[in-house]
Amino acid sequence: MNHTPQRNTLLGSFNHAFQGLVHSVRHQRNMRVHIAVALIVLIGSLFADLSRLELVAVAISIAFVLMAELLNTAVEAVVDIITDEFDPRARVAKDVAAGAVLVASINALLVAYLVFFDKLSGTSFHLITTLRRSSVHLTVVAIAVVALGVIAVKATRPRGTPLSGGLPSGHAAIGFAGWTAVTFVAGGTSQGLLLSAIAFIMALLVAQSRVETGIHSVFEVVLGALLGITVTTLIFQLWY
Repeated sequence: MNHTPQRNTLLGSFNHAFQGLVHSVRHQRNMRVHIAVALIVLIGSLFADLSRLELVAVAISIAFVLMAELLNTAVEAVVDIITDEFDPRARVAKDVAAGAVLVASINALLVAYLVFFDKLSGTSFHLITTLRRSSVHLTVVAIAVVALGVIAVKATRPRGTPLSGGLPSGHAAIGFAGWTAVTFVAGGTSQGLLLSAIAFIMALLVAQSRVETGIHSVFEVVLGALLGITVTTLIFQLWY
């Protein structure tokens, strides 16, 4: 029987890529720190009323730090495969990779200073907490927080991969986070109920497909859905 390697399929490629991310979170303390800081910054951006360009700058800075840490982990793994003895060249490779993380982190700090300092220094706490937030901003942050939460939970679980099983279901989490966001945003419109119903059906179909194909159990799908709904509801209740 001819079996096509999973890596040769589009889904397989994404699965291996996310598996690398989960592996880094699971085994690298620095990656866990970066993920935690990213969550804090994304939630903190809700207090600062960022423009689209400012949000893009923050997102790119976070991505650069995570990418640099992933490359650093990859370099360390390759060097350890090549030699388990002290070699000055191996040390240079690891130090240079760590230097890339440092540069990305310094850049992220600089961007954070430029974006957040003026907004927070001249604004009262009362005004910050009472400003009405952009629905687009809230939706982006909510989905990003849900995705990072799924990765963090999967990193603690031994079974499954990011796109093929395991607890919780990331597809269900994102799907129901989207439904919750649509419900909040469209709730005050004449077509709000219809839009919410359509988004719910789409999320339900995504969850059902994960169970029917045997990728996830009902419990994993339900837990993913609850994660997406809870996080998104909390963010919209606090800032919308």
